[in-house]
Amino acid sequence: MIVTSAVRHAAAGSAALLFVLPVPAAVASPPAPARVVGEPTPPARQYVDPARLDRRGTQVQRLPGAPTVPSVSALSWVVADASSGEVLAAHDAHRKLPPASTLKALFALTALPHHAPSERHTVADSELTGIGAGSSMVGVKEGYTYKVSDLWNGVFLSSGNDAVHVLASMNGGWESMTRQMQEKARSLGAEDTHVVSPDGYDAPGQVSSAYDLAVFGRAGLQDPDFARYCSTPYAEFPAGSWSYGIANTNRLLTGENGVERYPGLLGIKNGYTSNAGNTLISAARRGDRTLVVSVMNPQEGGGFTVYEEARELLDWGFEAAGRVQAVGSLAPVRAKAAAGSGTRTVSVARQGRGAEAEAPRSGARTVAAPPKKATEEEGSGPSAGLPLTLVGSACAAALALWGWRRRKPADRA
Repeated sequence: MIVTSAVRHAAAGSAALLFVLPVPAAVASPPAPARVVGEPTPPARQYVDPARLDRRGTQVQRLPGAPTVPSVSALSWVVADASSGEVLAAHDAHRKLPPASTLKALFALTALPHHAPSERHTVADSELTGIGAGSSMVGVKEGYTYKVSDLWNGVFLSSGNDAVHVLASMNGGWESMTRQMQEKARSLGAEDTHVVSPDGYDAPGQVSSAYDLAVFGRAGLQDPDFARYCSTPYAEFPAGSWSYGIANTNRLLTGENGVERYPGLLGIKNGYTSNAGNTLISAARRGDRTLVVSVMNPQEGGGFTVYEEARELLDWGFEAAGRVQAVGSLAPVRAKAAAGSGTRTVSVARQGRGAEAEAPRSGARTVAAPPKKATEEEGSGPSAGLPLTLVGSACAAALALWGWRRRKPADRA
């Protein structure tokens, strides 16, 4: 009876404690990793040989079933995924060559943000001085007033050096524009480009590379104004009280002069000078994939060969997507410490020029996960084993009491 009563009281007390005690907190999960907010957000990449794009010749890592890279005559070319920035294949990617008017892509990246498309500007005679002999022109006239969007149509469609000179004047002048473009190129990780003439006109020492041109094309697609201008096939250009039609000189976009239009083409910019030969930055979308292709100075065929070689490379890129490993990246990578955040952003020199590391894009915002509540922190809430411990202690006390009661008669004898 004594034992039964003791156990009964212990069990009752333990049950009461179980009802009084709060439900144990769930085991705290580790905080979510910081999110990187930026555009575009590339998927996780596989390891890329950091020196691959510095090598001469064609660089590609085909997986089983991947198509063979087409044999083209261009001195340099790159095929890359516009979303992730991964380079699918390249040939002499960092070879420094004259860019011709493809350099206008960098000019647009630098100057576009400074003036609204609807802004109007009256052209001064001084703004049209210094245009190189034989330059492509859209027909800008001094004393005429143009919308900024008209001038950009002149840049992208007609490759008008006259429109470039006016826009450069509106953005600090020719020399200032040259410096701004050089700084913009470096900020994008384009280290092969040396700007001398912002319109791409041949000038001593002015060079770029297929890698850098692909970088400019990819960056341009992220700017809605740039993307709109570079994909416009036809427009009206004002001439005082009337206007005249202009057509984009990118034949892959318009399908003119015997060059078949490329399905899903988004632009971007073509160029030609006697020193540079034919150059081209192209981008096209197929399904949910967008590719950027740059081609510099084909050595065979006529003036339209650059379009056909770009077509072959685009076709190959869409067919090979998912069946090749990247040989490099167009994404800018640099070493910076996160100021005042207590966390360090680890990065290195551009892909192909140093060791590879995953890092947030420049300008991206690191958002830390919210702190855990006090009840979720280790050691701050009641232990899940506490009720069981109390029950065990109560049972042990009951057994001890029973043993003491058994020993009492022996002590009296």
